[in-house]
Amino acid sequence: MPEISLTMVVVLCLAALAAGWIDAVVGGGGLLLLPALLLGLPGSTPPAYALGTNKAVAIVGTTGAAVTFARKTTLEMGTAVRIGLAALAGSMVGAFFAAGISQDVLRPMIMVVLLGVLAFVMLKPTFGSTAVAGPPTRQRVIAAIVLAGLGMGFYDGLFGPGTGTFLVLTLSAVLHMDLVHASATAKIVNVCTNLGALAMFSYKGTVYWQLAALMAAFNLVGGMTGARMALKRGSGFVRGVLVVVVVSLVGKLAYEQWLG
Repeated sequence: MPEISLTMVVVLCLAALAAGWIDAVVGGGGLLLLPALLLGLPGSTPPAYALGTNKAVAIVGTTGAAVTFARKTTLEMGTAVRIGLAALAGSMVGAFFAAGISQDVLRPMIMVVLLGVLAFVMLKPTFGSTAVAGPPTRQRVIAAIVLAGLGMGFYDGLFGPGTGTFLVLTLSAVLHMDLVHASATAKIVNVCTNLGALAMFSYKGTVYWQLAALMAAFNLVGGMTGARMALKRGSGFVRGVLVVVVVSLVGKLAYEQWLG
């Protein structure tokens, strides 16, 4: 592992704490954590090490948030696991094709999608505020496996930013979940996508395990705190955080596309 100043280690740990909180509430913690690692590691460090270390940190906070949600609320665990396994497969396929896809083409497309998501959430203030009673139908579960599992898993392996946020919105729309339960289910799916990516980065040896272990402790605290806060404050709170994260993600992608 390269030498990193104590000040930078503290900054990275605080970024991991905040990213864990954001990711637990509505997804999108990588919006903060990955840029922090890219800036915090020495300039000569290959980006793959930032990506690998990011996954090693994120999987701990995501797992902690998933456990917290599972213990404190009722989840369709079988459905969540099936979607998660599909997402694991999708992320591996996406990672396989990632090298051949231009991010300069993807970023504008995703910005358009995000702006559409933002307009939808703002114009439909009741979206995700209540869940439909009863278990989801077989057709909706299959749709969720395809869209939230294979589709979002593929996107996470191919590009990545905003995967958690897209998962929350997709699960809420397809399975008619409120935003709190959609966020809880998304954490289980995210554990699967992170696990697949981490396995690949570990195989390639592009993870700084010592730094990741320290940051992961802070990420875990942030994830569990965010999950408890989402459960306590409800869908209205999650919706507010969702709007902030989507706006931030659009700004980040726009900066990388035209100014970065």
